[in-house]
Amino acid sequence: MTISSLSYFAADTSVDLVDTTAGELLRTVAAEEADRIALVEISPSHVPPLVDGVATGTRTWTYAELLTESEQTAQWLLTKFKPGEHICVWAPNIAEWVILQYGAALAGLVLVTANPALRTSELEYVLNQSNSAGIIYANDYRGSNMASAVEAALPRVPHVHEAISFANWNTEVREFAGPEQPLPDVRPTDLAQIQYTSGTTGFPKGAMLHHRGLITNAAYVHRRAEFPKYGAWATGLPMFHTAGCGMSVLGTANSRGALVILQTFTPTLALEAIASWEADLFAGVPAMFAALLATDGLEDYDLSSVKVTASGGDAVPEPMARQVEKVFGSRFSTVYGQTELSPIIAQTSPLDDNAKRLGTTGRPLWQVELKIIDPSDGSTVERGVAGEICARGYQTMLGYFDMPDETAETIDAEGWLHTGDLGVLEEGDFLVVTGRLKDMIIRGGENIYPREIEAVLQTHPAVDSAVVFGRPDDQWGESVVAVVIADDPAAPPTQDDLRGFVRKHLAPHKTPKEWFVTDALPTNAMGKIQKFKLREAMGSLQQLA
Repeated sequence: MTISSLSYFAADTSVDLVDTTAGELLRTVAAEEADRIALVEISPSHVPPLVDGVATGTRTWTYAELLTESEQTAQWLLTKFKPGEHICVWAPNIAEWVILQYGAALAGLVLVTANPALRTSELEYVLNQSNSAGIIYANDYRGSNMASAVEAALPRVPHVHEAISFANWNTEVREFAGPEQPLPDVRPTDLAQIQYTSGTTGFPKGAMLHHRGLITNAAYVHRRAEFPKYGAWATGLPMFHTAGCGMSVLGTANSRGALVILQTFTPTLALEAIASWEADLFAGVPAMFAALLATDGLEDYDLSSVKVTASGGDAVPEPMARQVEKVFGSRFSTVYGQTELSPIIAQTSPLDDNAKRLGTTGRPLWQVELKIIDPSDGSTVERGVAGEICARGYQTMLGYFDMPDETAETIDAEGWLHTGDLGVLEEGDFLVVTGRLKDMIIRGGENIYPREIEAVLQTHPAVDSAVVFGRPDDQWGESVVAVVIADDPAAPPTQDDLRGFVRKHLAPHKTPKEWFVTDALPTNAMGKIQKFKLREAMGSLQQLA
C-alpha cells in the first residue's frame, strides 16, 4: 500500500502562522486603522440594557476606541487579579464581552467562557473546575435571573474573590482613573482561554487554548471563506464559544474588518443587521439559517451585500445550504472542528464546485495534519474508508484543565488529537464527516452510521428533520431508532411510508426498527443535537402510526 492510498493529509505549510497575542493583534490593527469601525453591537430596542447607562439598539467602536477601552479594562483588571489568574465571563453577546476579552489578554489573564444559559449548579461546576478567581456577569438573560444564580453559587466557590456585574461596567471600568501600571509580557503560546466542551455527553471539560492557536485558526477561516480585507462580518454566534470570540472576534480583527454582533439572535434582528451594515458574510448555525429562511417578509430585506454564508456546529443539510445560497445570493462555506482544536480543522471554500461545497466539510486548513484511523487498532485506513478523524498541529489545545487522564485519552503520545468523530477522506483531500464514534450503531456485526440514514430521511417531503441512534437489542446487539419532526405536524408521515422510503435508498439492515415523532430536538448552545437526551426521553416520545 502506498502513502497516497491512505487517508492521510500532510500539513500544508504554505501560509504562515500568526505568531501574536490577542492584545498585540488589537494594538497592531489600531495603529494601522485607528478610525475604521471595529465593533458593532445590535440589541433589540425593547430589551433593557445589560450595562447601566447605555443605549439599546446600535453601538459602535472604532479600532482606536476599542484599544483605548481594552487597555483601560486591563488596568482595572490588574487592580483585582494577578496575571495568570482565571476569570469567568458569563453573559450574552454584548460589546463589553469583547472589550473584556481583549482587556484580559492585555493583562495576562485567562478568560473562562461560560454559556449564559447555564443553571446555578452548572455555573458552580465551571467556576470550581476552572479554579476561577473572579466572575464578571450579566444580571439577566432571556428571563433568567443570572445575578441570583451567581449569588447562590458563590458560597460554594470560595476561591472566587471578585464577582462583578456588567450592569456596573460604566462606573467600575469606564470611570476607572488609574493609576496606570506596566502591563505584563504575554507570549503567543501562553494560555488565553479555557473553553468548555459543548457537553453532548457527560460533564464538560475545560479545553486550554493559547493565543497563537486561536488567532491563526481564525485568520485561516477568514482566508478560506474569501472574506475581504475591511469587510463586515455579521453573526449571531455566541461569544462564549470559539466560533464567536475566536473565529468571529479575532478573525475579523486580523482582516481589519467590522464585527457586527447580535446581542441575541432573532431572525429579524439578523436580517436588519445584514442590510444596515451591508455584511459581506453572515455566520450562524443550521438552526439560525432555518429560522432566517422561515421569516415572513424575508424578500423585503436587501441581502445583496452577502457574498458568503458560513455555518458549522452540526451537519448542514444540503437542501438547506442550496436554499440559503438561492435566497441570499451567496456561496456557502461549511466549517468543521471542535473546541479542542481552536476550533476549525476543515472548511469548504465558496470557490469549490457545488458537489464539494455542499456535500463535504471541505479540505483541511493550513498547518494542520490529518488522518483517518481504524478505531479498533489505530491504523490509518485507505482513502474512502470511514474511521475516526485525528488531527495534529499548532491549534491543538494545551490539554484539559486539571484533567490529565482525560487529556491523555484525547491526545496520544505522538501528539494526535482523537476527535471522536467519524469521517471519510475523499479524493482531492475533501473530508466528509459521517457521525460520532459513540453514535455508531453496531447491528449484528455491521457498522451503521446514523448520519447516512438522517440524510436520506431529510429528503422525504413530509420530514422537516430527523435524528437516528441505536438502542440495545437482545437479538442484534443494537437496533436502529429514528425520531423525526414532521414538516406538517398535523399530518405526520407513517412508519410504513418512511420505512419504504429508506429501503429504496439504503440497505435493509440500515432501516430503523422504531419510529417516533417530536415537536423539537434537544440541542446545545451551538446547535448540536444531544442524542443522549432523546434516548433518556424515549418513554415519553410519541410513536408514529
